[in-house]
Amino acid sequence: VQLQASGGGVVQAGGSLRLSCAASGSISSINTAGWYRQAPGNQRELVASITRDGNPNYADSVKDRFSISRDNAKNTVYLQMNSLKPEDTAVYYCNANVRQLFSRKDYWGQGTQVTVSS
Repeated sequence: VQLQASGGGVVQAGGSLRLSCAASGSISSINTAGWYRQAPGNQRELVASITRDGNPNYADSVKDRFSISRDNAKNTVYLQMNSLKPEDTAVYYCNANVRQLFSRKDYWGQGTQVTVSS
């Protein structure tokens, strides 16, 4: 199983970006999936997660600005980021709990850089 994250870039404060995370490989289904981020010198933190049924959960710092969604048919999770702030600058990683034929396991994407300039 591979998770391919994309959509990062450089944007001015107040701008928007949309991240995508596409899962491929031997997948029966994807349970909870989420986005994490890690800024230099900081620990990796949860940004948002979404259950298979579509119930989202957000970090307080991104509520009302970010929106997580998923397309189960495409095994893809999205993170729409609006009203970006310089403190949102980080490497963003996607994570997914993947059910395979006889097992269930967490996988991580490779990370995509988001830089917000002031």
